[in-house]
Amino acid sequence: QHRSRTPTFLRAEATEQSIEVVPGRPTWQQAMLRISDPEKSIPFYTDVMGMTVIDTLDFPQWNFKLFFLTTLPEGEKYDLIPGTKEAHDYMWSIEGTALELTYNYGTEKDDFEGYHPGNSSPSQSERRSITNNMASKFAKVVGRPTWQQAMLRIADPKKSIPFYTEKMGMTVIDTLDFPQWSFKLFFLTTLPKGEEYKLTPGTKEAHDYMWSIEGTALELTHNYGTEKDDFKGYHPGNQEKDGFGHVAFNTDDVYAACEKLEAAGVTFKKKPDEGRMKGLAFAYDPDGYWVEIVKRATPGKIPNYFNFSQTMLRIKDPKKSIPFYEAMGMTVVRAKDYGDFSNYFLASSSNVEEGVEYTSLSNDDSKEKLSDMFGPILELTHNHGTEDDDDFKHYSGNEEGREGFGHIGFLVDDVYKACDGIREMGYGFKKEPDGGSMKGLAFAWDPDGYPVEIIHRGGIEFGDKRA
Repeated sequence: QHRSRTPTFLRAEATEQSIEVVPGRPTWQQAMLRISDPEKSIPFYTDVMGMTVIDTLDFPQWNFKLFFLTTLPEGEKYDLIPGTKEAHDYMWSIEGTALELTYNYGTEKDDFEGYHPGNSSPSQSERRSITNNMASKFAKVVGRPTWQQAMLRIADPKKSIPFYTEKMGMTVIDTLDFPQWSFKLFFLTTLPKGEEYKLTPGTKEAHDYMWSIEGTALELTHNYGTEKDDFKGYHPGNQEKDGFGHVAFNTDDVYAACEKLEAAGVTFKKKPDEGRMKGLAFAYDPDGYWVEIVKRATPGKIPNYFNFSQTMLRIKDPKKSIPFYEAMGMTVVRAKDYGDFSNYFLASSSNVEEGVEYTSLSNDDSKEKLSDMFGPILELTHNHGTEDDDDFKHYSGNEEGREGFGHIGFLVDDVYKACDGIREMGYGFKKEPDGGSMKGLAFAWDPDGYPVEIIHRGGIEFGDKRA
């Protein structure tokens, strides 16, 4: 902005490393905040914080007014009247810096939800615009879809199964063995502490249980022969453009849990006191996948030492991905903006507390609700700006040379009817329900190209070798 007068002032000389100083002697003159009610904000900054209103600019034709405040030297009397030409001349030639408070007419009323103060998750209205309003784009998929699995490929079940059962407290609830295609699937979940699992994995009874659970299982896929020394290993993600990030487990005491894991031979990407984010850790599983260790908000509420708590995927555009997963029956239970990236935490219906309006919760309350959930959530991470790059695409974990993460899966009451609804979203299918040798099972694409398995609740005849 142009100065009304030009007093002499020594400008700082540019350093050797800096670019040339902008001509015209720029000086920092203001910082602007929006305020909802000047009758509350002005007294706070003047009466409480000792500032002086040195000028105002009122624009009734555009329904807003600006207040400029600064700290004057002790004892200096300000005789000008804010809003006059004399005050304008003073304001636009000060050598110091003013706090500009912008008031939009009407925001002082009770129905205004307030401005977003920064340093926390988006405001209630912002969260709604990201989630509920976008969800109207797609109709809910019929057949009560519930998130039932997240799949990782493993090299050696003799290493991976003990890691997740003995160290992370999971239970193998079922297996599907396909010797005709040279692979075997292991399904693990966290059962409530004290619940005894008496079924034998691989039997019809275990299949019936597995394909009707309300919770979510970790599916570990073993392709015969990968346990041999000449296998180079799977790609664990977290390199450039990788979509899959990690799985996670919650615990009451991250420090004690990590000491216990380290004593058992587990290695770490990050220990609790390393890096900027203190109090959380990332362990390595036998295949090098990252396993986040997260502190529960309410110690003792969940009696299990560990509970399977999340699977993280990176997404390109939340305005596409969030409506897709909401149509799949999931609810955004927390959203947080970290400046250059945002996290969206989605829960399946069995994990959602009835009657809770999650978009209305404060950041702390939503974090506590999330932490106290027994079942896992799907964490979708958006690195800001990827949505504006037409050529950007995450690796899904299924590309040649980058195989690791495989897919997530949902149970539905009717695969064919569910797929009719999914088809309307326009992202297509890797496998239609009647495609391939397994009829009645489908793989849809989500907006980022991750495969999403659609399975009949109760299961189908898989053609596996029974235990």
